[in-house]
Amino acid sequence: MHPHHIRNPEGFDPDGYTDITQIGENSADTGIEMGILRMPAGRIIRTRSQREGALLLLKGELTFVLPKPDGRAVVSRESIFEDEPICLHYPKGFPLEFEALTDVELAYVGVENDETFPYVLFDGDNMLENEHRGKGQLDDTATRIVRTIFDIRNRPQCKLVLGEVINYPGRWSSYPPHHHPQPEIYHYRFDKPQGYGHGELGDEVRKIRQYDTIKILDNRDHSQCAAPGYAMYYIWAIRHLPDEPYTVPEFTEEHRWMLG
Repeated sequence: MHPHHIRNPEGFDPDGYTDITQIGENSADTGIEMGILRMPAGRIIRTRSQREGALLLLKGELTFVLPKPDGRAVVSRESIFEDEPICLHYPKGFPLEFEALTDVELAYVGVENDETFPYVLFDGDNMLENEHRGKGQLDDTATRIVRTIFDIRNRPQCKLVLGEVINYPGRWSSYPPHHHPQPEIYHYRFDKPQGYGHGELGDEVRKIRQYDTIKILDNRDHSQCAAPGYAMYYIWAIRHLPDEPYTVPEFTEEHRWMLG
């Protein structure tokens, strides 16, 4: 297996949690743990978080039991391509309790952080941005939807940045080529199970399929493209480095002209 490219061609456990990355697992460590939790209707989970974490709803309806005075929050999402994100972001030690009202799929990401901060349940009303980025530029060949759920602007005590991208069929995203020292993870889905795309890791190009994950390290450029006929979705999670938080990417000099 490629140390920066994780494949899950068979998908994930239909009733349980499947690790994708772990902190400290190998030389390609991003310092981000990630996994997929699938729950059948009626399943209840009660636990306490061991790290700063985020639970991003991919599909289904569930109830989050939140500390008083908020109480219970019922949330649902039918399509990662059409519906805006729903995400619970919380600190280390947070009491997690939620119940699947239908079959549910959640993505989990976590980082080491001992800071105390309030939890937030993000949705389309309080997430940071939902942009049609690149529209009207380069003949719309890099137009994509970028959903920034949270970053240092609205969560300054946190070590995690989280968002989603919808890469239109036959077009590019994470473009022009850019890089940053902070490690990042992309986790992919397609609107059709046979869909595919390509992801750059510097000068290396990886063919991306359903349920794949890429680790982005070492200041590598990481532009993406989807094959014609197939829309590509990916979660992007970045970890702030000590004394060097992520703010904006650095565009590769020779391609800066595209920015105008």
